[in-house]
Amino acid sequence: MSDTFDHLVVLGRPACGKSEFIDFMTHTPADVRAARYHIGPFEVVDDFVFLWTKFEEDDIWERLGQRRQFSVLADVGYMIADDIIWAFLIEKINLEVAKRFLSRGPAYYRDHTVLIEFSRGGEAAYRAALARLSRPVLARAAILYIDVSFEESLRRNQARYDERQPDSILAHSVPLETMRKVYRTDDWHDLIGGQLAGYLTVRDLAVPYVTMPNEPESTDPLVLDARYGEALRALKRLYDRSD
Repeated sequence: MSDTFDHLVVLGRPACGKSEFIDFMTHTPADVRAARYHIGPFEVVDDFVFLWTKFEEDDIWERLGQRRQFSVLADVGYMIADDIIWAFLIEKINLEVAKRFLSRGPAYYRDHTVLIEFSRGGEAAYRAALARLSRPVLARAAILYIDVSFEESLRRNQARYDERQPDSILAHSVPLETMRKVYRTDDWHDLIGGQLAGYLTVRDLAVPYVTMPNEPESTDPLVLDARYGEALRALKRLYDRSD
């Protein structure tokens, strides 16, 4: 039994603290991270990177006199023009994980962790997204949902924006209209039925999860250590039982 997660799926509304969580782990010494948070040397698969590439490609198509495929320009950044992109992004995650990590075989996971990050909004958005993840991805997965209210997500989304870095993981901002249209509702709590920790049945697999409250916002390492440590210890106990 490994001391670390194989796949840690990090979910939550935009600006809930997913990228800050990953940044915190990046700057934590490897031995401490493995012992306290059960995350080994890690690599990140973040679907925002794939989405931003599609936005840039749309800019190119437009310069070539062709129609944009998936996005329209907004006051800040881009808005989604075709909802098929959400399923596409999950398929990209499946492909990236298969090519970059699963292809290395079980030995890779003896001490490595893959962090998979994405946000979804809507009445059945997480249910659909998780169901589209491949069985090989899910079979090694544990889910950490970082929980903030829509109002807090909206506030942080506006506060973090840096117009000099619109494609930055830590400094990008979702357009206000998209926040209200897509992310106002979130089906996570309906999906888990009020149980903040346990197992979700996805593709006939029991996938462990923990919901971590992340309000009020804090940058204090001691506060974050307590939040992350408690949540990940609980998640690892569930993860070990599911082997």
